[in-house]
Amino acid sequence: MSEVKGVVWKLKDKVDVVNHPEHYKHGGMETIDVIECFKLDYHLGNTFKYISRAKHKGNELEDLKKAQWYLARAIDNLDA
Repeated sequence: MSEVKGVVWKLKDKVDVVNHPEHYKHGGMETIDVIECFKLDYHLGNTFKYISRAKHKGNELEDLKKAQWYLARAIDNLDA
C-alpha cells in the first residue's frame, strides 16, 4: 500500500517504477539496500548501481561505461 496526499492505494500486480523498479532488484536485494549496508559514498554507490543493473536495464555497455566513469572519479578523489 502507498499513501499519496492522504489517499491510500494498492499497487497490486503493478510494477512500482518509482520506488522499486525491477532493474534495481535481483537476487532478493535492492541496489539501494546493498549501497546502504556497505555505506558506499556517492561515487562508489553509483558505480555499484550501474554494475548491478547493467544486464537488466537494456543497454549493458552504456551502464558499464557509466560505472567506469564513477569509479575513475572515486580513484581520482583518493589521489587528490
